Amino acid sequence: MHVIVWSDDARGAALEGPAAALHPDGVNGTVADIVREQLGAAVTVTTAGLEDPDQGLSDDALEMADVLVWWGHEAHDQVSEPAVDRVQRHVLAGLGLVVLHSGHHSKPFRRLMGTTCDLSWRERGGDEELVWTIDPTHPVAAGVEQPIVLGRHEMYGEPFDIPAPDALVFVSAFTGGEVFRSGCGFQRGAGRIFYFSVGHETHPVYQHPQVRRVIGNAVGWAKAVDRRPARTPAGEAPAAWGAR
Repeated sequence: MHVIVWSDDARGAALEGPAAALHPDGVNGTVADIVREQLGAAVTVTTAGLEDPDQGLSDDALEMADVLVWWGHEAHDQVSEPAVDRVQRHVLAGLGLVVLHSGHHSKPFRRLMGTTCDLSWRERGGDEELVWTIDPTHPVAAGVEQPIVLGRHEMYGEPFDIPAPDALVFVSAFTGGEVFRSGCGFQRGAGRIFYFSVGHETHPVYQHPQVRRVIGNAVGWAKAVDRRPARTPAGEAPAAWGAR
């Protein structure tokens, strides 16, 4: 399995202070280490970001990948429309997509959902989060403790403007009283998408063993059973995907 871990923190939204200390190689470096740890010799992992040619999202790179893991925060608008087009085509053709934390506002996720993906949020106030497993039979929940106790974390709350998920795996509860659909699976074309909201860059949540297990499970689940061509020999999108 080949996995690309992409994040936008290398240019235009560089990490500072506590976030830089938690992610010395960028958030993509942190998440790449999680994927390697969880999947071992079965996976090769590369990191990518805005500073790379084609923003790390060329047709060749996406064609070689089985799964794209996306973490975005403050540079969503810097992702080019051609890059979004390529991600959409490849997901519809079977590229797995795992979207983490603020990636709900990324251009590819919004495009594939067809909605604003807006939500309620609050970063300050000492909120603590519990992540409850709603569907313990889903592969992404395999071996995950009930609940995941995160401690202090940024609050995400309903309403969350997404289509009804094909699978609702996790729901979070916060000490402020809010709840949130924090782990959702979707099918778009031949591609599997999993959104997992956990992962604010100033909190050490990616060190939590259960969070790491969820990310590893999500990457393994998102790998397509049947991968279709995402472009013709001339490099164009297949006609079947033209209106998707």
